[in-house]
Amino acid sequence: MLRSVKVRDYMTTHLIVFNPETDLFAAIDVLLGNNISGAPVVNAKGKLVGILSEIDCLKNIVNGSYYDYEALGGTVEEFMVKDVETITPDIDILTIGDRFMNEGRRRFPVVEDGKLLGQISRKDVLRAVRDFVGTGQINRSA
Repeated sequence: MLRSVKVRDYMTTHLIVFNPETDLFAAIDVLLGNNISGAPVVNAKGKLVGILSEIDCLKNIVNGSYYDYEALGGTVEEFMVKDVETITPDIDILTIGDRFMNEGRRRFPVVEDGKLLGQISRKDVLRAVRDFVGTGQINRSA
């Protein structure tokens, strides 16, 4: 039987994360310093509570510069997206590849019982396909 490749096998588990109380400009420094476009936000128990992206940061800066320069900044919690679509670690890697193509997303947080386990990106899917192409080991139906 052909082997099915799961998100768990290729997700990134060493993530940069923020907590809700992180200062927005400290978070921007982390994003820039690590050349990443966003990061999960977790509470003290490791539960995913949001995602902070470059766009979320830009909204604060652009709106603040137009309306009230003094109001720039705040905490990550004030600007993060709280309604985050997540996936479980046992989803087939090609199913996630389809979702990346159809939904135009860059990454999905991987969560089990509310706890952040990792993240899967388009690059992770490409890496999985590269590793298994020609070996006949990717099986969508398993």
